[in-house]
Amino acid sequence: MLAKRIIPCLDVHHGVVVKGVSFKQLQTAGDPVDLAARYVDEGADELALLDISASVEGRETFIDVVKRVASEINVPFTVGGGVRGAEDAYRILANGADKVAVNTAAIQNTSIVTKISERFGAQCTVLAIDAKRESGPHGPWYQVYSHSATRPTGLDAVKWAVKGEELGAGEILLTSIDQDGRRTGYDVDLLRRISSAVSIPVIASGGAGELRHFLEAIKEGGADAVLAASVFHYKIFTIGQVKEYLKSHGVEVRL
Repeated sequence: MLAKRIIPCLDVHHGVVVKGVSFKQLQTAGDPVDLAARYVDEGADELALLDISASVEGRETFIDVVKRVASEINVPFTVGGGVRGAEDAYRILANGADKVAVNTAAIQNTSIVTKISERFGAQCTVLAIDAKRESGPHGPWYQVYSHSATRPTGLDAVKWAVKGEELGAGEILLTSIDQDGRRTGYDVDLLRRISSAVSIPVIASGGAGELRHFLEAIKEGGADAVLAASVFHYKIFTIGQVKEYLKSHGVEVRL
């Protein structure tokens, strides 16, 4: 059985780590380099850095921040935000990232996922999905949003995840817009729907507030990895505490 991964996330806005609620009410959380170094020391399996304003502002990712963070860590490093094609992906990977997450650009042009995957490998290609629960005539469904969760796309999240795998994505970073920053738990229903529809790893994002939430995402939602931000930024608990808790409940982790 593969070990489940714990991934701290650095949401970067103009070079500073921020955290909000459902992608709004942003508050400063610290320096990305300092936080990254701390999380590696605490035992993070991977790190994620998301430039959350790049797609909205129509610009490329802050490469200098990527470079500074990469120089301080020795764990796999995923970068997303403002990736508009294979050249942007190359620039990010060349400056120290191990994986590239693509969201808005993939929705606008699905061939981008395939081009990145063919050029750099599926293992480097992450499809980021921001999804929100909606009411429908046949029951609740999850709609994909673009541009940092500001624009509804009409896409069904489950169908989009399946399509992403077909296009060449090697992993899905799945964020619940409803749960983001609320610390009330991951959206287990959303996770279950996506993880059961694809064969590639799914990273749970949005909602961690208690240790049991990580366990629920894995055991009930089928997540292969759990990502969190504010609970680590504000030292509600450490990565080591999460791993010890999961191990005590029968989950394989790297200690």
